[in-house]
Amino acid sequence: MPGRLYLVPNLLGVVPPAEVLPARTIAITQRLRHFVVENAKPARQFLRALGTVTPLQQLDIAEIGERPSPQRCVDLLSPARDGNDLGMLSDAGCPGIADPGALLVAAAHRENIVVVPLVGPSAVLLALMASGMNGQGFTFHGYLPVKAEPRLTAIRKLEAASQQSGDAQLFIETPYRNPALIDALVAACKPGTRLCVATDLTTATESVESREIRAWRGRDVAGYAKRPAMYVLQAR
Repeated sequence: MPGRLYLVPNLLGVVPPAEVLPARTIAITQRLRHFVVENAKPARQFLRALGTVTPLQQLDIAEIGERPSPQRCVDLLSPARDGNDLGMLSDAGCPGIADPGALLVAAAHRENIVVVPLVGPSAVLLALMASGMNGQGFTFHGYLPVKAEPRLTAIRKLEAASQQSGDAQLFIETPYRNPALIDALVAACKPGTRLCVATDLTTATESVESREIRAWRGRDVAGYAKRPAMYVLQAR
């Protein structure tokens, strides 16, 4: 019988695992010996904090890569085909969301390997929950363009799509670019459009601010620099 592919949520920041992960998620992950991860360094940091039955140095940890080929995904599933349970880890939050893990999950389904999603923190859902915006209809867009003009164009398109559908629009940014993105949102969006910035979710410095664009104007946003953030936008 093949092993199972467990989708293991990683922490969103420096916090004791037991504060944000259920006992079942911790117990299953601790006994796993084979992992496919987004990047090895944060995966090892998480597994060290969690504690594992098998010594960390003896764990089988393979990186999936940014754009794994179909054959690479097949190769990474070999422990499960050999009867071993396999864990998949993102750098932060839930695997398969805003990372290449979905390709491995699809390959597992094609090979009739049972896929088991474990409960843990998702920045996307936590931000949406706390935003006060439409949880019935929403779209997650990942990262917006880096350059100024394409970014403004993308923001205006998101606002227009939200105004037409009523859906919330979610996206993320590299932490050091947070102030520039907030300034761009304030410049591009209508005064009545709502913007939520959820930072450092699940950690001691967590903050969630949700208000209309007119209330963001003139604010000093330098304090958002270098803090992991999730954005939620909804137009009226």
